[in-house]
Amino acid sequence: MEQRIRVVPLLPGDVAFVFILTGVAGSANPHLAPPRGSLTADKMSSTDPSPNRRGYHGSCHCGKVRYIAFATIPPPIGPGIDRKNAMRFYKCNCSTCLKMGIFHMRLPNPAKDFVLLSPSDPAELSNYTCFEKNLDWRFCPTCGVRCFTVCTNGQNEEIDLEAKLGKPSEGKMTRIWRMGEEKWEPGSKGYLSVNAHTIDQDQERFDMRELVDKKWVEYLDGKEWAQPPRYDYPYPGGTW
Repeated sequence: MEQRIRVVPLLPGDVAFVFILTGVAGSANPHLAPPRGSLTADKMSSTDPSPNRRGYHGSCHCGKVRYIAFATIPPPIGPGIDRKNAMRFYKCNCSTCLKMGIFHMRLPNPAKDFVLLSPSDPAELSNYTCFEKNLDWRFCPTCGVRCFTVCTNGQNEEIDLEAKLGKPSEGKMTRIWRMGEEKWEPGSKGYLSVNAHTIDQDQERFDMRELVDKKWVEYLDGKEWAQPPRYDYPYPGGTW
């Protein structure tokens, strides 16, 4: 593992921090090891609703890709969060994320928090790789929508989907694909990022306007990695 330490100049009144980047030596892909630390973050208001984990349905435009992502909203924010294990929403200003229109929704444990309902294997989707070719930027071969990015193999299994969603169970089993738990280790093994733009509309507690308005979205400097994540404004080249 390669570790680089960058001390960022601060303005008067800023909280001091050390910005650490950890990643695979020689890797040009920033998404495999997002940076730690944060320059600024508003504290969560006492009027914010309590964190609530629930399953959200998502899909591509034509419906060939369907999935459920279990997300906690509001996500934890601030300089003290453990980014390797926390629920996070972020936008990155690197050329890949920008041109693909990716709004990252990173789940605390993708092996438990993400199930693919259709197709039965991500390999059935079209794929694009770039740079070190560590990540599979999968997309629907029919409508072109990118629902998730993955870097691992997974497995098929039968689960009681209603029970997993916290609903009364009728004993019906559903075949799904998910990341194997042995394939996931926070910060070092496995990767899965859901494109929040593909969460189906009008589901309770999932409002992307609220995510931005309440500054629950991180903005990353994935283009240069010269600055830590922040919550107030995108970095140059980035977007809301």
